[in-house]
Amino acid sequence: MTFKRYMEVGRVVLINYGPEEGKLATVIDIVDQNRCLIEGPTTGVLRQVIPFTRIALTDLTVKIQRNARQKTIAKAWEEADTLATWEKSSWAKKLSSRKTKASLGDFDRFKVMVAKKQKAAIIAKKMAELA
Repeated sequence: MTFKRYMEVGRVVLINYGPEEGKLATVIDIVDQNRCLIEGPTTGVLRQVIPFTRIALTDLTVKIQRNARQKTIAKAWEEADTLATWEKSSWAKKLSSRKTKASLGDFDRFKVMVAKKQKAAIIAKKMAELA
């Protein structure tokens, strides 16, 4: 299996731990073998050094130079339409569905359970008709 995502300047990353968890940012510079400098001007992530263990690499990249300014990064995100591309990805859809599911109350979870049972009954009935 070959790697398809490499740590590089311009790589869009998802922060998976800390106060900015769940936000997107761009790698601006690689500090050493364990840390990188990131910033997300359109997502509210301030410029900071973060360990590799706290980020996940996405398939998205933007064309920027090393240590680019905030305006340059924001312009590159707009040109690449990064946020819209991210929202269309299956990864983003899965994260939003998890967030929605986590915010459900007792009665909402009950309604989901009933709907799943009804769906399963309909599918079982159709399968019995076909057999």
